[in-house]
Amino acid sequence: MTKPFVLRWGIISTGRIANCFVTDLLVDPETRDVTDVAHKVTAVGSRSVQSAQKFITEYAKGDKSIKAYGSYAGVFADPNVDAVYIGTPHTLHYENALDAIKAKKHVLCEKPVTLNAAELRSLLAAAKEHGVFFMEALWTRFQPLALEVKKISESGVLGAPLALQADLSDDFQLHRIPKTHRILDPALGGGALLDLGPYPLIWAILALYEHPANQGAAPSNVSGTMLKTPLTGVDRNTSFTVTFAERELAAQAILSCNLNVTSYQPGVIIRYEKGTITLAAPIYCPKSFTVQYLEGSKVTKEEMRQFEYVGNGWHFQADEVARCVRDRKSESSLWGHDKSLMEMDIFDEVRRQGNYKFPPGVEKVV
Repeated sequence: MTKPFVLRWGIISTGRIANCFVTDLLVDPETRDVTDVAHKVTAVGSRSVQSAQKFITEYAKGDKSIKAYGSYAGVFADPNVDAVYIGTPHTLHYENALDAIKAKKHVLCEKPVTLNAAELRSLLAAAKEHGVFFMEALWTRFQPLALEVKKISESGVLGAPLALQADLSDDFQLHRIPKTHRILDPALGGGALLDLGPYPLIWAILALYEHPANQGAAPSNVSGTMLKTPLTGVDRNTSFTVTFAERELAAQAILSCNLNVTSYQPGVIIRYEKGTITLAAPIYCPKSFTVQYLEGSKVTKEEMRQFEYVGNGWHFQADEVARCVRDRKSESSLWGHDKSLMEMDIFDEVRRQGNYKFPPGVEKVV
């Protein structure tokens, strides 16, 4: 039996998201029928060695072989690190990712990958120059459920997609949290769009942009509106419509994200010529979806599919990174650079229409 390719990871940040990622990274890949790649955490970087060591003790089974660093620079310089996972606040993504790229480390960077499209284009140019793999950590796209939805969507059994609605919301109790909280602070890129918006958008990209009838065309129109909180001026409620009508496909996605209400069921509904697919919330990691087959307005058949696996769904993206690094690819075919660029271009346009500008100096490239 061929030994799996082992990717050695450095972890940048010791916050909640990094905890989720590492916890799943340490799940035995064979529990998800993966035998070609495996993962090893070799370094963790934080603001202090003590913080990094505490993270290793709590979330990496106290593995004594993992090096604890009191800076991110230590991880970037470690020769035993092949790839880094960046889980810092998104205002730091550009700086952290660029440092990693310059150190010739492959990069998996949390969503939103940057604050704007200009930052991302700069990072992609640097990744190309230094010959490293780069991917945004949109973990939802790699989950088995997403792969199955795509398969059914593109099989033609439901006809062409026509309309999609998706929402991700959470009641953050805005009046009870400090204005320096990441969700409220414009200096941290706060607001609903960048924090929650990638998840409604991922389903529009998967079902509409990726659909063969769209032929890889960018959206023909993006229209957005924002309602800002008087607390700090970040977007509290954002809705945006993304239309695809440049090629054979003619379809529209209506997407929303809110900071002061909870999500609802279903989280996503994709309507086709001959049926619908509905996804159960939470839309960042749904565990079931339902397919309805229609004749006119009559439901002729209904199927529900459920997905269970060991872990919480963060490990599938790590498997993709490992395979791409093994195969010397610069980007993933599932969530390539074009999709992250489209995401950031859409967000830039929605912020422009909503007149939401970050404070001076927050964006590193404009």
